[in-house]
Amino acid sequence: MRRRRLLAVTLAMAGCGSTPPPATTTAARSAPDPAGGKAAYGAWGVDLAGMDPSVAPGADFYRYTNGRWLASTTIPPDKPLYAIFIKLADLSNDRTREIIDSASGPPGSEGQRIGDYYRTFMDEAAIEAKGIAPIQPWLDDIARIKDAGGVVQQFAVSARRLVRNPLRTIVSEDDRAPDSHIATLGQGGLGLSDRDMYDASKDQFAKVRDGYKRYIAQMFALIGIAPRDAERRAAAVYALEEQLAQTHWSRVQNRDPQRTYNKMTIAELARLAPGVDWKPWLKAVGLEGQAVINVNQPSAIAGTSQLIKSQPVSVWKDYLTLRVLTSEAAYLPRKFVETHFEMYGKTLSGAQQLEDRWKRGVNEVTDALGEAVGKLYVARHFSPRTRAHAEALVANLLTSMGQRLDSLAWMSPETRAKARAKLATYNPKIGYPKKWRDYAALAITRGDAVGNAVRTAEFQYDHELAKLGKPVDRDEWSTPPMTVDAYYSATRNEIVFPAGILQPPFFDPNADDAVNYGSIGAVIGHEISHGFDDEGAQYDASGALKNWWTKDDADKFKTATARLVAQYSAYCPLPAEGGKPAQCVKGELTLGENIADLAGLTIAYGAYKLSLGGKPAPVLDGFTGDQRFFLAWAQAWRGMYRDQMLANLLVTDPHSPVSFRASTVRNLDAWYDAFKPRDTDALYLAPEQRVKIW
Repeated sequence: MRRRRLLAVTLAMAGCGSTPPPATTTAARSAPDPAGGKAAYGAWGVDLAGMDPSVAPGADFYRYTNGRWLASTTIPPDKPLYAIFIKLADLSNDRTREIIDSASGPPGSEGQRIGDYYRTFMDEAAIEAKGIAPIQPWLDDIARIKDAGGVVQQFAVSARRLVRNPLRTIVSEDDRAPDSHIATLGQGGLGLSDRDMYDASKDQFAKVRDGYKRYIAQMFALIGIAPRDAERRAAAVYALEEQLAQTHWSRVQNRDPQRTYNKMTIAELARLAPGVDWKPWLKAVGLEGQAVINVNQPSAIAGTSQLIKSQPVSVWKDYLTLRVLTSEAAYLPRKFVETHFEMYGKTLSGAQQLEDRWKRGVNEVTDALGEAVGKLYVARHFSPRTRAHAEALVANLLTSMGQRLDSLAWMSPETRAKARAKLATYNPKIGYPKKWRDYAALAITRGDAVGNAVRTAEFQYDHELAKLGKPVDRDEWSTPPMTVDAYYSATRNEIVFPAGILQPPFFDPNADDAVNYGSIGAVIGHEISHGFDDEGAQYDASGALKNWWTKDDADKFKTATARLVAQYSAYCPLPAEGGKPAQCVKGELTLGENIADLAGLTIAYGAYKLSLGGKPAPVLDGFTGDQRFFLAWAQAWRGMYRDQMLANLLVTDPHSPVSFRASTVRNLDAWYDAFKPRDTDALYLAPEQRVKIW
């Protein structure tokens, strides 16, 4: 199942066949409604004080809109980046903490599960007293491994406990038959975020590599291995991961759904990767009896198979030990927590301070019991008025997208008809799911932090496993309502907007409509357009991976997207310094999200015009409706990064840095009409250079 998200740092769903409600061009106001309350930002939804009018809009629209905010804002010490969506996530966490703090109930109730999970995690004294005893049986099982077969069996244990391992096992919708599920096998098991970080020629990650080697040795020392022996064994584990990384596909390769769809029989899998005894592995991961399995990266699985055969069992055992320590560090004594933060918080991401334990606890409970908490969150913090207003916005955005399809000069009638058919099957989901997940089979025990985490992981794995052989549940959500994000699923052809993102500045029922269309409207348009980006356009109206384009139309589409690749590849937010080369945006990696930003903003602008019903927009504080629309877009992407985090995201993230997301305005004619940039300004593009796709 291919899910395309709005944001990166959440830090990576699906469409039934219902026809969206008819749009209305008068569903929304053209100015703030005095009876509705006060806008959260300024008088009508934009923070004018955060702008920097000394910067010309055409020179740097992002700084013109956000310059004073950028100058006066610092990244909190416990974060590697800060942005509006992080601020909203903090608000959601504060609200969620209030819910969790008061959660209680009889044994087996959701209140009991929520409360006991959180209070057990927060009981540091009890966790310190237990030391590593809660994971010792797991470590003992690894220590008893005698051969490669035992290594593979532990990969299966890791899979069921959602721990990183080289044989990543998931259940997903079948790209070719999207009403059914398929077992999927993919590459995995790296301790660093991406294969390229292991490349010794990439100097920008030298400190990360050194820090990771140090981390491995420190973790080994924490479980009683002598320092010199710990360093030797850490070096061997790192060398193993380095070889594993060399087998992995790149993130650009993994964006190609045609290449990652490789349905195989078990016999074919065995011939591909003979170093694995697949029959016991399939049984251990719950896939015994499956006739076929989709192998995402065949050469990577073959390479892993060879490493299982060629590398010493003792090194694999140490590798598995490291994976356990890393996955369970949050539930172990503070020395494990701090060592983990030193690597993954500070060295890898640049954060300066460990988050308060309550924040980590809220995140843990949300991951474990998201919909149980979400049910309470929605009751307190998501109003029917907000939902109704968002539904009206979605309807206008879908109408606008239809108009864009009808007006495309480059698309043939044959392809346009199929694109229209796909749009008609979009299924919008707003706020929260129709039905809530049942947690009755999940046992949460007061005082058993590690056990709660392991049982939760196994519960989630079994939940996914149970989908095999059953039709796709198109009412299911993949993220809880508190999430500040949105997503599109190609196989379900759905767009999903959780309650968490339906808040100012993305969405404010009391703000000017130009502001709402420029912020949440563009978010909605972003998700709608994912069905027509370079990946989504490969899926048809039923959600099946199937070509529906004429060759001529496909060639025109590729020509237009290649121009967008070139435009973004020219952005280099980290210049060359100290012998290190400049780090630039990877235009091919970020293409889908850049298409969605450009198309989403274009669609939202059309929907805003629809909302006016043919009437002129008022001028507010000297800004026209069109100007307010674009200001809202740029302010929604306010943000800043620590250098190390930015360096990592430029390698791993399919989204461009926020300033460049805001700068997609340079491709829209309406922005030029609104702000009148000079042809000598940095953002200015001649009309023939502006990229137009949808």
